Amino acid sequence: MLDIGVTKLAIIGGIALVVIGPERLPGLARTIGTLMGRAQRYVADVKAEVSRSMDLDELKKMKETMEDAARDVSQSIKTGASDFEKQWSDATSDTPASSLAGDVAPSYPQYRHPGKKWRLKQGATPQWYKARAGIRTKALSGAARVARYRPHKFN
Repeated sequence: MLDIGVTKLAIIGGIALVVIGPERLPGLARTIGTLMGRAQRYVADVKAEVSRSMDLDELKKMKETMEDAARDVSQSIKTGASDFEKQWSDATSDTPASSLAGDVAPSYPQYRHPGKKWRLKQGATPQWYKARAGIRTKALSGAARVARYRPHKFN
């Protein structure tokens, strides 16, 4: 900014005190301070805007380079895929035509029954044994259980 030392500020303050007067000097100093603050904020805003525009330019350049790299990768993938398809078609065309025509039936594995007797597992314990041993075979609700096991009233 300006190259003003302490002695120059003292001389300017003394001249302002004589010219403006001691009554209006504090108000003038306050006004000059607010104007200087506004000017500094304006300069800071301009600097920030310039730096944002520079960052935006850098981001645009970076975006272009990334898009170019993505285009190159997709192109290489397409060429690799076309080469693979060509090799695949060459490899599959070498097989005899009679096997592709259906002369030889494809062999699928035969179904084999597992041989498990799941019905025996379902009712392995006889019903008469469950009744004699007191094993519950049916679920009862709470109200039905209370009604069934409530002691009888004798009159």
